[in-house]
Amino acid sequence: MNLKLIKGMQLLAATHNPGKAREIEALLDGHYRVVTAGSLNLPEPDETESTFVGNALLKARHAADLAGMVALADDSGLSVAALDGAPGIFSARWAGPDKDFAMAMARVEERLEDIGADDRRAWFTSALAVAWPDGPAVVVEGQVHGHLTFPPRGDRGFGYDPIFVADGYDLTFGEMDPGLKDSISHRALAFAKLKAALID
Repeated sequence: MNLKLIKGMQLLAATHNPGKAREIEALLDGHYRVVTAGSLNLPEPDETESTFVGNALLKARHAADLAGMVALADDSGLSVAALDGAPGIFSARWAGPDKDFAMAMARVEERLEDIGADDRRAWFTSALAVAWPDGPAVVVEGQVHGHLTFPPRGDRGFGYDPIFVADGYDLTFGEMDPGLKDSISHRALAFAKLKAALID
């Protein structure tokens, strides 16, 4: 079986998050026809794994098998050193059923204040999985390290972007030009590995 992503082919992005779908399309340089699990009304699987890699694989396999298409899934999140890596794989769940990331960012700040932590080190992780229907899968992972800043700054990006400043930069991911963010982010690093593995 030829484990390559052929330019022009249709790819299923296993996400219901419009922000994530846009980033995935941008990182694929427009070479693929991307449809989302949300647009096909595919149900979201329960994320029962204990790692980003495990959950990305679970989501990609679920979508590929339901839709009969090659599926790409991302599982990503913010890990905070002083919180023993939380929220980690529960990053989206911290935002509640309404995906209220203003609440989630406030929750991170409250947790840090509760334990009196001065350590603001944090990192984003992105695990990307590509799965073929009833077939093999490839998984890669990227990380970007930095620190947290409060109050949140910027209305670009999504999720926890407004409180994260990558090492070597002054702007939060929420303030940063999307093109710059897409060149240094955890998802960009994972995509670079994925392209090396699957795209000629």
